[in-house]
Amino acid sequence: MDSILRQNERDFVASMAKGLAVIEAFDSVTPRLALSEVARKAGITRAAARRYLLTLAKLSYAESDGKYYWLTPRVLRLGYGYLSSAPLPKLAQPVLESVGERTQEVASIAVLDGEEILFVARSAVRRILVAATSVGTRFPAYCTAMGRVLLASLPDAEIERHLRRMAPKKLTPKTKTGMRELMEEINRVRKLGYAVSDEELEIGLRTIAVPVADSRGKVDLAMAVSLQAGRMSVAKMVKELVPALRTGARQLSAML
Repeated sequence: MDSILRQNERDFVASMAKGLAVIEAFDSVTPRLALSEVARKAGITRAAARRYLLTLAKLSYAESDGKYYWLTPRVLRLGYGYLSSAPLPKLAQPVLESVGERTQEVASIAVLDGEEILFVARSAVRRILVAATSVGTRFPAYCTAMGRVLLASLPDAEIERHLRRMAPKKLTPKTKTGMRELMEEINRVRKLGYAVSDEELEIGLRTIAVPVADSRGKVDLAMAVSLQAGRMSVAKMVKELVPALRTGARQLSAML
């Protein structure tokens, strides 16, 4: 085992890891970053950040105006191979379209990736949403319905470690951020079998989510419906949307 670990350490390419960290420093909240911000978010020196950014610019993955840097559409090539070959989005799409058709809202699935949820598939957009939720979008797990569903499947000690690393912040006046209230909310999710985020991610947006288990009962996916808050109360969401979500979750589970 020790020899395998040593071999794995020798095979690890640190420069590639840092380059990927630089790319991941950019997100929907901070699409344009100064050199110092990239260095801070990627955990590297300014000099290293400059070299990686200039390399990305040379390869047309990034652009700069001399002060700020931003990624170009060429970066989408890095994820296209996964999206075109991964079976999950292809399996989920008909189910999501069915849920979307039944609810007349946008249905999505996401996975837990670190301290965030990552959208991997969604149904056709039938109405204008407050928050943009295209494939590849990331949101903090602590304040999202799908994030809480996925966290609820983990042991308490692991959930607490996740929440500490997340350092929850109030994104809206309704965002729950305290460790105790978040654990209470997650325990409620376990009891009810669904989660609701009521304008905690963004004012005007409500989301309700259920877990999707694989053939072994392991929950790595969550399925959700999002809508504008004025369209439906939380109580009505539970009554009208949870049954459709659970039907969709069972259909997708049967394929996993």
